[in-house]
Amino acid sequence: MSATTETRPAPAAATSTDTLEGKRDLSICWWITVVFYGLFGVIFVPLTRLMPPPGPDMSTAQITEYFQGNRTGIQIGFVVLMVAIGGAAIAAGLIAYQMTLMSVSKIYAYSYITTLAVGALPGCLLGALAFLAAVFRADTDPEVLVLLYDVAFLTFVGSLGCFATNYLVFAVAVLQDRNGIFPRWLAYVAIWQIVTEVLAAPVFVFRSGPFAWNGVISFWEGTILFGIFLGALIRLSRTAIRRQPIEAVA
Repeated sequence: MSATTETRPAPAAATSTDTLEGKRDLSICWWITVVFYGLFGVIFVPLTRLMPPPGPDMSTAQITEYFQGNRTGIQIGFVVLMVAIGGAAIAAGLIAYQMTLMSVSKIYAYSYITTLAVGALPGCLLGALAFLAAVFRADTDPEVLVLLYDVAFLTFVGSLGCFATNYLVFAVAVLQDRNGIFPRWLAYVAIWQIVTEVLAAPVFVFRSGPFAWNGVISFWEGTILFGIFLGALIRLSRTAIRRQPIEAVA
């Protein structure tokens, strides 16, 4: 980041410090974030059954059976996702707002939002559309189903660059921040997220084993760490909102 660093005063003690009073807008955005990610989990685990993902080594008959047996769940889950996906923008905006209060250039906040917006296209929407297309017609050619199956899971698990850049932007901003919006240890968790994104790159080559899209390294390691990072980020953003003075919010 070559932009000139903007030094802002730290959000020191002021009116209504350590309280949610007078911060209704931020509280609403925080609750939308919680509801969205809770809904996100319901969509991807019990409804569409994408998580944990079935393997890339399934036969054509098994893939066809997977779609036929889960058609209703896929349609309900991903239609709900298409309606609720705007919650991701609010969640990103809430963190970007916190980043604008850091003692760093606002380019970090803009980059944070942009990388998530670009990453959401292949990392979420393209795969969802592939699954919806696969179950749209009951007589879809099995070979086409296999192609849509591969496209969906390769994009869900293998969309790497934008998210790795997002974690990098966040980590650098937190490490440079002198206002203490987020603790420094969260930046190191974000850096490990970058590592997991890189380790997922082999999903485009391997069809079995730890580097396949359902493997221990490519999927499970990254998913568990993402859950830890996301939970911490949501909890700490709540703390940051409480600590911010009314003057900063206004």
